[in-house]
Amino acid sequence: MANLRSRLSRRAIIAAAGCWAIVGFAGAALAERAAIGKVPLDELMAANALPDIVEGKADAPVTIVEYASMTCSHCATFHKDVYPTLKKTYIDAGKVKFILREFPLDPLATAAFMLARASGDKRDAVVDLLFAQLKNWASVEKPLDALANVLKQTGMSQEVFQTTLKDRQLYENVSQVRDRAAEKFGIGSTPTFFINGDKYAGEITVADLNQILAPLVK
Repeated sequence: MANLRSRLSRRAIIAAAGCWAIVGFAGAALAERAAIGKVPLDELMAANALPDIVEGKADAPVTIVEYASMTCSHCATFHKDVYPTLKKTYIDAGKVKFILREFPLDPLATAAFMLARASGDKRDAVVDLLFAQLKNWASVEKPLDALANVLKQTGMSQEVFQTTLKDRQLYENVSQVRDRAAEKFGIGSTPTFFINGDKYAGEITVADLNQILAPLVK
């Protein structure tokens, strides 16, 4: 959006940090990894304002949907510490298909998701890069300038960067994905996972992942 830069003040970054703390409590509360709810899989997989980018075989027996925010440190931890095992052991083995959906908690996260979507088939790689370098762009004085510098590594030009942030329709689509998840699935923090429709809020460790998936992939 044209005025997105002006909205990305340090206040927004501080607010995002508060959201991280809330998510931390959610993760601690679910140490036993019990699901906290269930959503019918056909409802979960209904069409969104943005098309899903699916990793894994279409007929995999397990579907994992993650709702994440690009400025969420807990989401970044999952993608750094757990996702590699998920991909190697389950996705690449045809046991799981994985979908990451946008649930931005602040304007900076919305901007990052817009830019990732603008990367086309490199979207997931851009998401992984931004999570890996989260501290280099989300906790600095001028986050958009830092974000542009990180995305130069992907070949994104400054022109594409600026044009994407002014794309009103893309902004609305990212927001609609988030709003639908909040209204229909009761999501209020990130990361939130749905594993074959079972809802888990907060961080998931490798041990948690193996425990949850063991009875589903036999």
